[in-house]
Order: sequence, then structure tokens, then C-alpha cells
Amino acid sequence: MPIVQCKVCKKNFYAKPSWLKRGWGKFCSSKCQHEAQRKGKFVYCEICGEKIWRKPQKIKGSRSGKYFCCKSHQTLWRNQIFSGPQHWNWKNGENIKHKAFLIKNGVKLACKLCHCDDIRILAVHHRDKNHKNNSLDNLVFLCHNCHHLVHYYKVKIPK
Repeated sequence: MPIVQCKVCKKNFYAKPSWLKRGWGKFCSSKCQHEAQRKGKFVYCEICGEKIWRKPQKIKGSRSGKYFCCKSHQTLWRNQIFSGPQHWNWKNGENIKHKAFLIKNGVKLACKLCHCDDIRILAVHHRDKNHKNNSLDNLVFLCHNCHHLVHYYKVKIPK
């Protein structure tokens, strides 16, 4: 009566001699057998700290060495790290998304002249008419009508 020890949980169990001849009888249950076949390791989500299981292929495939429990957490991390000058396609702020930049910096979504707040007709105007100067104090929201008045009828924008 051969009594052997499980390779995973170290519990003693009976294994038939024919099993041992074939190389079987290493695990006390199918649960322990499954556990022994598992590869990979537990890692922690970079954003929320949740413990998650990753296979070796996923661990090897991570270029940053960071792991995330869901796609939205990965996007949050990527937007923190790779925005502005750190982005691979950054061109000194010349091609920024002006509306998103103003909204992100807390500028009220309304025309500076007529105070219209319909976001469908709002455009971003450069006060000094230099499209390469994308500083926050140079950009302002104007509706299409007021934008036309500023460019062609020289209407002044209040500070």
C-alpha cells in the first residue's frame, strides 16, 4: 500500500502501484493537479491595487512593467503619463485640441462676448491671432457669430 505525498498541498494519500509505474499519483485531487499546472503569478493593478492573476505571456508582454485590472484603469494611467510633452507625437503644443485643453483647465463653456452656452456653436479663438501661441490666457471660447465679428469687424474681447 504505497502512501505518497501530494506535490502541492503536502497531504499524504494512497496511490495505486500501477499509477506510480505510469508516473501518475503525484497529486491528491484534481484541484491540486490543476494548481500545479498553473503558470504565472499574482500582480497588483497600478491604479486601484487589486490583486490580479496574469499568465507568463501577459507578464512578458508588458513593456511598462505595470498591470491593470481593466482597460479603463490602463487608459487612466496612460493619459496621466503620456499627455502633453511626454506624448510621442507632441509638437510643442502647436496641434493641441483647444476645446479639450480649455475644458481641462476649468474655462467656462460659454461665449466670452454674448455668453451663449450652446457647445455645438462654440469655437476657440486666439486673442493675439498667433495659432502657435496656445497659452491658457491667449485662448477664449467664442460662438461662430461673435468669432466672425472679432475677425472682420474688430470687436474687442473683454479680459
